[in-house]
Amino acid sequence: MAAESKSLKACLISVGNREQEPLYGLFLATFSPTMAEIAAHSGYDFAVIDMLYGYGDIPNVLPCLHALSAAHTPSLIRLPESSAVWAKKALDIGPAGLIFPGINSPKSARDAVSYCAYPPKGVRGAAHPAVRASNYGLDQNYLSKCEHDLLIICQIQHHTHTFILILCCQIDSEVGLESVKDIAAVDGVDCVMLGPLGPGLSPDKLRTAEDAVLELKASRGPGKGPHLAGFPSYRNLQEGSVELKKRGYHLVCGSTDVTLFRDAALASVNSFKSSTSGS
Repeated sequence: MAAESKSLKACLISVGNREQEPLYGLFLATFSPTMAEIAAHSGYDFAVIDMLYGYGDIPNVLPCLHALSAAHTPSLIRLPESSAVWAKKALDIGPAGLIFPGINSPKSARDAVSYCAYPPKGVRGAAHPAVRASNYGLDQNYLSKCEHDLLIICQIQHHTHTFILILCCQIDSEVGLESVKDIAAVDGVDCVMLGPLGPGLSPDKLRTAEDAVLELKASRGPGKGPHLAGFPSYRNLQEGSVELKKRGYHLVCGSTDVTLFRDAALASVNSFKSSTSGS
């Protein structure tokens, strides 16, 4: 679990500086506070509450945030769509980051960044005196630190998926994949997320995109983004996650609560069914 006193963005910078191991998390699709709490106590560095493919809305997200916060584990929210309205709703309940789907150009990345900043830098609505993100107005330093602590991730993906406050931009098209370096260079984007899903997406194209992000980061020096995030193919989650770590990824989403429970349930049933009955 990440230390409460250190933001997820600060942890990611430490990873980029090779001061700590890559960050490892999972997607929560069930919107179960119990699953969120178990994930936090199991040692995940963060959890992504998935509004894009999960089963809930903002009122269902909040109990998961409570559970993760109580266990000092940062929470990220993947939005159902990239829009100013959804960003405002999500930011005000206080996650460490957002994932915006459908990012396929520098302009869409700049728009996503603007959704997370107050005027004059952006278009975020000013409800901070009365929302959870500012401890309901009791955190007098909220305005001075919220954008500094915000981690922005752009996800680049061939299939329809993402963006992470860390600001995370998800890129869902081949156009986005080809524009990865330009998207990664957008001011305010701390991290680019790549995913292997989608028909026609070759390993060579994915590796080219990875290299573009890592080369840009290396050219900027210590403490600077963009960092590289991703998730493995569903066909081989554990080995795939380790492979991403070896390839230089700074942040890895290794599984989902649904697939973890499914695999454990199947293993339990198969073990019982294949055992020999007593005499």
